Amino acid sequence: MKKLVAGIIAASMISTMFTGLGYSSEKSFISFEPLFMKKSFMDTMLPKDTGKNTDTVTELDVILCEYGENTKDWFLGSGMKGSNFVKKFEEENPNIKLNLSVVSWNDVYDEVDKRIKNGNAPDILNIDTFSEYAEDGLLLPVKDYCPTKLYNDFFSPFLEQSDIDGTVWALPDLASSRALYCNTDIFKEVGIDYPTTWNELEAACKEIKKYYNGKIYPWGIDMTSDEGQAAFSYYTWGNGGGFVDDNGKWAVNSSENVEALEFALGLVENGYTNPKPATQTRYDLQDMFAEGKLAMVIGPNQLPAYVAKKGGNINMVPVAIPAAKGKTSSSIGVMDRIMAFKDAGASDQSARNEAIGQFMTFFFAPENYTAWVEMEGFLPVVKSGVTNMAKYDTSFEAWHDILDNCKFYPTEKAEWAQAKKDIIAAEQNSLNGKDVKKELDKVQKKLN
Repeated sequence: MKKLVAGIIAASMISTMFTGLGYSSEKSFISFEPLFMKKSFMDTMLPKDTGKNTDTVTELDVILCEYGENTKDWFLGSGMKGSNFVKKFEEENPNIKLNLSVVSWNDVYDEVDKRIKNGNAPDILNIDTFSEYAEDGLLLPVKDYCPTKLYNDFFSPFLEQSDIDGTVWALPDLASSRALYCNTDIFKEVGIDYPTTWNELEAACKEIKKYYNGKIYPWGIDMTSDEGQAAFSYYTWGNGGGFVDDNGKWAVNSSENVEALEFALGLVENGYTNPKPATQTRYDLQDMFAEGKLAMVIGPNQLPAYVAKKGGNINMVPVAIPAAKGKTSSSIGVMDRIMAFKDAGASDQSARNEAIGQFMTFFFAPENYTAWVEMEGFLPVVKSGVTNMAKYDTSFEAWHDILDNCKFYPTEKAEWAQAKKDIIAAEQNSLNGKDVKKELDKVQKKLN
C-alpha cells in the first residue's frame, strides 16, 4: 500500500501551463492555445464534489485466484456488463486505487511467498490457506477492517474455519457444498414428499422401490475409496456424531457413529440403493441420476450443470440431507478465503483498514458478488447472496439452511489422510458383513 499525495508543485504547474499546447482543426486551420485554457485541464484542477475525502488516495495491492476462464475478464476486462470490477469499484470509491492481479492457482503460492520474502506482501489476498500467515504474524484480524453489518452476513460455520483461539483471521470468499437432489417427477408420480428424517427416507425408498418394481434405485450410496469418507459424514453428522467430538478429539467409534453406519447399511440390505456401493462412485451415481435411474442422490451444487452436460433432462430440487429424528441436518462445506495483510509502513493505518473494509463491502455486495459466484459455479458465503439468487430460482433458498449448518473434514489433523482410508475400509468391511462397532473400534484404536 502506498500513498499518492494530491497536489502539484507550483513551479511545475506554471511551466506546464505555458508550454503545453492544444490542437484544434476547426475550419481547416491549426491554432495553438495554452494548456491551462483547455476545459479538460481546468476540470482536473477544480475540486470534485465526491462526498469523500480525495486529498489522498489509498492504493491497495490485491491478488485474486483464477477460478475459471472468465475470472480475469470479470475483474479486469469487460465481464461486468461491459465494465469490470476494478473500474466499478474505483468509480464508487475515488479515494482508493486498486492494483489488482488475477493469478492462476498453479502460480499463486510461489507469487505470494516471493512477495512476502521481498517485504512486499499484498494488502488483500484470495487463496485457500491462512494459518501459516496468521501464525507468522502477517495478517490483520478480520475485526480490524470488516464492517459489523458485513461480518454478520457471513454463514458462521465458514467464519469459524478461520478462527484461531477466538480470533478470525480470514473471510470466506465462496463455497461449495452438498445437498440431497430429488427427481421431482418421480416424487410426483409416486405421490410422496421429500424426506427430511431417516424414518421418512426409509418410507420414501420403500414406496419408490415398490412403485417402479426395482427398475429405479431410490437412494444412492458411495462408500468407495474415492469418497467413502463423505458417506460417513452424511450419516454420522446427521445422527449427532462425526469424526471428532466437541473438544476436537477423534471419536470415530462413538455410539452415534455406530448407529448411523448401521442405518446406512440397512438401506443397502433392503435393496433401496445402487447395487454396488463399494465400487460405484459419486460420478456413477450422478450418471444414474442424469439417466433417470436414481431417484435421490447427494451431490454438489454443480450437479444441475453436470446433468445438463450429460444430456439429462431431469427436473430436480435440492433439499437438506435427511437426519435422524431430533437431529440437525449437516453437509460438507468447502471454501477458499480472502484476507488482509499487515503493513507496518502505512502512514495512516486507520485509513488503510477503512479502505480494505470498503473493498470487502463492495466485493460481497449482492449486486456485484452473486453474478460472479454463479459464473464460477460456486455458492455464496453470505446470506444476502443466497437471498438474491433465490429471487430468480426459489429452490435456491434451500441452500440457506444447508450452508448455515455445514461442517468440515478435520483436515488440520495430521492423522486425517490415514484416518480417511481406515474409515473407508471399515465401511467396506461392514458392507461385507463385518460388525460395524468392531470395525470402527479398530480405526479408533489406531488413532489413539
